[in-house]
Amino acid sequence: MRIAVTGGCGFIGSHVVDHLIAAGHDVLAVDTTDKYLNPDAEHARLDILDLGALTAALAGSEVVYHLAAMADVEQVSADPVRAVRTNIDGTEAVLEAARRSGLSRTVLASTVWVYGAALTDGQIDGGEQELDEHVPIELEHSGHLYVATKLAAEMLVHSYRELYGQHFTILRYGIPYGPRMRDELVVARFVQAALTGRPITIAGDGRQSRNFVYVEDLADAHVRALSPAAEDQTFALEGSAAVSVRDIADTVDALLGPVTIEHIDGRKADYAGRRISSAQAKRLLGWSPSTNFTAGVRQYADWYRAAVGSAAGA
Repeated sequence: MRIAVTGGCGFIGSHVVDHLIAAGHDVLAVDTTDKYLNPDAEHARLDILDLGALTAALAGSEVVYHLAAMADVEQVSADPVRAVRTNIDGTEAVLEAARRSGLSRTVLASTVWVYGAALTDGQIDGGEQELDEHVPIELEHSGHLYVATKLAAEMLVHSYRELYGQHFTILRYGIPYGPRMRDELVVARFVQAALTGRPITIAGDGRQSRNFVYVEDLADAHVRALSPAAEDQTFALEGSAAVSVRDIADTVDALLGPVTIEHIDGRKADYAGRRISSAQAKRLLGWSPSTNFTAGVRQYADWYRAAVGSAAGA
């Protein structure tokens, strides 16, 4: 199958491209950069907001994975106009290009941050209610602009299904980590601080937790999402266990330490973390994460050391 991946040279997108090629597909990476371009993939260097160029590039593909987005929440806060254009207008352009080019499905990268706006009944049997893909969303509680752009993108996908019969799959990522991740991401920051002898800085008290998902596990889910069972479905792709920010620091300390830990003020509208079920992904796709957090952090540290050494020797 011929498949296009927007953002196919970025952190997650490049791993998705790698896994699709390994599964025997012909892949077109659509990106403004070639940073992590797989040499066995085709490359279309273009801005997804260029509808004409994007439509021409998608011609001949059957499925498009739309991963190109402004994903750094700090950058979203600092430049809301660009964030809306990239994440909302960009999704519209991909959906329209896919419609014009006759693609059978668009696979949208979303986020578990949207569950921060979920309408829940609160506590269930003494613990927080576990949320799935069918929980209602309260738009007035969308909070961070990043969440608003992702909810808007999901709404566009559903509208294109209703109006034009365009099939979709929505993948709500847990917090991804692993080789090639941006330096700004918390696991990367902590590992790099430890390797360079700098203190680890925690925003807030460090009790906020995430279900981190290793990027290779996440990429595997994308290949499985080509299944007919994934058509017009939404999947939460969470890690298997909650990991607090303090847990990350302690893991890095155990693997690379000793380290010094400092606390600063928490950031506004941060995602506090919710209990989210990935049961639908397991049931319909046969997917569940297989990489434990400590192993994933070790693999990232090994990759980072190699990348830094390669850059120094270049």
